Amino acid sequence: MPQNNGSIDIFGLLAEDTASGSEKKKNREALLAPTGVKDVFQDGKISINNYTCLGVQCKECIKVCPTTALYWGGGKVTIIEDLCVYCGACILNCQVDDCINLERTRDNGKIEKFSKSKEVVLFQKKANTNKRVQRVQSVILKPQDYYKQYPKTKQK
Repeated sequence: MPQNNGSIDIFGLLAEDTASGSEKKKNREALLAPTGVKDVFQDGKISINNYTCLGVQCKECIKVCPTTALYWGGGKVTIIEDLCVYCGACILNCQVDDCINLERTRDNGKIEKFSKSKEVVLFQKKANTNKRVQRVQSVILKPQDYYKQYPKTKQK
């Protein structure tokens, strides 16, 4: 919990498994605040297949993790679930397909599951396309609104 001197007890925040939903969200915000990373996804799960992981040789996923949720410990790549924002950067940089499995829930309730870098790119492309379509639809008038704004004029 935050102390009076402005520092944060990170291990105290990580250890609180019995916290309610709002308390968990507050704890997560306190953990992510120093990293400057925005928490975009409601919920998620991440796992690493240690049988296929080449972490001893590369550790690329650890290098690219924006929140340092991945670290080298006990001779393998390990995850701090509370710090993970489910961005998929680790999967994009992983040399082995199906090594890191990620499942995340968007704000609209849609669940995305992937474990290959190609899948991350396709999900991101689809999300960006949907955003562009929504922006265009908000600017362009619907036919009924267009006819109201520009009524038919009679030609002579």
